[in-house]
Amino acid sequence: MKTDLELALECAINIYHQYAIRNPMDDYLSRNEFSMLLKENAKPFLSDTVPPNVSIDEYIKQLFAKSDSNHDGRLKFTEFLTTLSLVAIDAHNRSHKQPGDHGHDHGDGHSHGHGHSQHH
Repeated sequence: MKTDLELALECAINIYHQYAIRNPMDDYLSRNEFSMLLKENAKPFLSDTVPPNVSIDEYIKQLFAKSDSNHDGRLKFTEFLTTLSLVAIDAHNRSHKQPGDHGHDHGDGHSHGHGHSQHH
């Protein structure tokens, strides 16, 4: 029997492929395909992770821009994984925020550790 994490990873791969082979039929996500993927598969989750005063479309645009590391206007699978990690980090940060709490914010997405320095 597969663990939840194995199923989640398989699911991420399968969903990526479902959208990446749309139009054009390649192994990349265009910004449209990426936007559709998130809206059709993660809308409730996105609603919880979108920063205040930012629309879902704007948040998706920001995620795409942060993840498109080679700036070719499309996401390959490894760049898509960056998106998933950014969304997961936002969700994690939000889960720690309660009234009067100091928060658990990791900044602008560049320092992902819990007090450990990371060099890029």
